[in-house]
Amino acid sequence: MGRNTRKRRTPLATKIVAGAAALAVGGGGLVWANFYASAHEDHGGHNRTRSAGAQVATIDCPDVGQKIRDVPDRARGEVDGELATMDSQITNAYQRLATTRRAQAGDSQFVQNTILGPLKDRRKAIIDRIQLEINRAGGKADDNLDELAGCQGRPADQQNGGGQNGGQDDGQNGGQNGGGQDQEGNDDNGNGVAGPVAEDFVDINDVRPNSRDSRNGLAADGDGGSTGSFTTDCGVNENNLFNSDNLIAAPGVDNGAHHTHDYVGNQDNDAFSSDEDLANADTSCQNQGDKSTYYWPVLRLQDGTQEFDANDQGGGAEGNIGKILKPAEARIRFVGSRQGDVVAMPKFLRVITGDAKSFTNGDANANSSWSCSGFEDRQVTDKYPLCPEGSQVLRTVNFQSCWDGQNIDSANHRDHMAFVQEDGSCANGFQAVPQLQIRLAYDIPAPTVENGQVRNPYAVDSFPEQLHKPITDHNDFINVMDEDLMNEVVDCINRGEDCQ
Repeated sequence: MGRNTRKRRTPLATKIVAGAAALAVGGGGLVWANFYASAHEDHGGHNRTRSAGAQVATIDCPDVGQKIRDVPDRARGEVDGELATMDSQITNAYQRLATTRRAQAGDSQFVQNTILGPLKDRRKAIIDRIQLEINRAGGKADDNLDELAGCQGRPADQQNGGGQNGGQDDGQNGGQNGGGQDQEGNDDNGNGVAGPVAEDFVDINDVRPNSRDSRNGLAADGDGGSTGSFTTDCGVNENNLFNSDNLIAAPGVDNGAHHTHDYVGNQDNDAFSSDEDLANADTSCQNQGDKSTYYWPVLRLQDGTQEFDANDQGGGAEGNIGKILKPAEARIRFVGSRQGDVVAMPKFLRVITGDAKSFTNGDANANSSWSCSGFEDRQVTDKYPLCPEGSQVLRTVNFQSCWDGQNIDSANHRDHMAFVQEDGSCANGFQAVPQLQIRLAYDIPAPTVENGQVRNPYAVDSFPEQLHKPITDHNDFINVMDEDLMNEVVDCINRGEDCQ
């Protein structure tokens, strides 16, 4: 399988051994512990398929980028670069965590003294530079950012903020496995990496209909207001455009995402693409006026396949392994507002929806939605669905559709956009723009889950420390429609027509 051919830096010298025995925060610091949970345990309204034995530990760091607000435009590039360096520090610390199992077992203070302590110092140095860059550019840096320097280790099944179906493992069992014997813990999920595990999957029949929390991802369209739609066909990445960059969150930074993205639409999308590059690029969209870039982390089948990036950063060197699965279908559609007309999106508007760090950040910005064809009324946020034979795995997302009327981006890449309120209106003077809705359908054989183990699972690419959790799914969009096409989209939606 191909990829974009831009020269990239040398991959990490040491491949991440994605798996470490569980850690728990105790009175004496971080100590070894085992966690036991029975398979198919009922929890939170549907049966949760749980993994037996020791769970993988990860590193939980406050997301500094989401706390930054007042960043002058001329400092944003530097600040984004510093934040990307901070992400790399977390990745490297997680690698250290995952490859020092014996040392940790012999010293309860090893993690604190050799991983978390030095990580805090390095993060503090970056935060100091960020504050200096903001102030030097005429902004006012938050003096309290230093409080975000420290990180902690925790068991992999403890999700910050509590997911839709709960994130806490209530099955701690004093270091015994199901057979009642001491168990030191697995090196990985049985497939070579630290996730997903059996408890990350759920039979779609066990998901309650219409039970998904809809705080985020509200559909803006309805029976009233502007009821039209515009569909753009941009294929399913037939050109094999892949990279581990993120032009929105980490411009100018090679491997800023630490996981591989699928791209449709714009064909000149990497970390170094300027707005001019995007405007002059080719597009995979049938309507050549749509040079927008639509991208999302790839799904992989952990079946032992050696992909093109098996030894690269963003790929196998950071725990993203297996066969890349292209969607069988990618439906990209723009819809209207329940409360009235929509206005045109500005060119080069950038929108991130979902949160690639939701496992550690919590679900405040999570916007993942998983289901199966034929079961669309059963949506799940923090589980991968096990679909019956003949049913496709679905990833669907509704983007923020309220724009502040001024900015094409913001310091944390979120504040310039918002979701509609429950009644479909935009708050705080924001204006309704066409809402982007993406539906990806995949032909994936259902993984086998037996005795608390999963074989040949599928998983979304993720930052290594996010352990391939389904709640970390996310999508990115940069509007590069020409003015005539954007006006056509708006007119079509406001007239109540369905166009393409």
